Amino acid sequence: MFNTQNYKEALAVYENLYFEQQTYSPAMLLKMAFITEGMGDYPKTTLYLSKYYEHNPNQRVTTKIRNLTEQPYLIGYQVSDQEQFFKILIDNRIEITALLTICLAIFLVLFVRNRDKASKPAFFIPSFVLIVMIFLSNNYLKPPNRAIITGSPTLIMDQPTAGGNLISKVDVGHRIQINSTKDTWFEITWEDRKAYVKKQNVTKL
Repeated sequence: MFNTQNYKEALAVYENLYFEQQTYSPAMLLKMAFITEGMGDYPKTTLYLSKYYEHNPNQRVTTKIRNLTEQPYLIGYQVSDQEQFFKILIDNRIEITALLTICLAIFLVLFVRNRDKASKPAFFIPSFVLIVMIFLSNNYLKPPNRAIITGSPTLIMDQPTAGGNLISKVDVGHRIQINSTKDTWFEITWEDRKAYVKKQNVTKL
């Protein structure tokens, strides 16, 4: 449908895959961004480009988002070396966990075969380290819970209440990290500090 320029029909299929079945590909995100931009739905275009940015962080994507949102500076698109390193680990979490499990299994086999001669500390210490690493890999190598601000204007507060102090008032396009939920608010990280934003003003990536 996309190739035959039946864009609305193609978008309906893509959005069903993305929102209902929660499956997508980077190429699909670009097609969705292309269609919604042509329809003038820039908030959705920004959403899809921001999701694409998670897989392909590059300057062209951020430049496009800035042009769409008419904002010269956007929060949340700066990727540090540490974040890139953890992204590599997260993307390869299954392979890392499998490799660690294989190493542990090899240790167990070697110990069983040589239990009379094997040094228990020499076996138990590496095994314990591998078990801890498997646990951390399986339970903590998860992508951060990110979202994009889709409300305009959106108030960033220092407390989960309208009576709190205003930190910033922003428009569509900024990426944020959600830390937790408090009633109708999300606790987020905003410029390296804890802050709060109304749930209705953001869309999870």
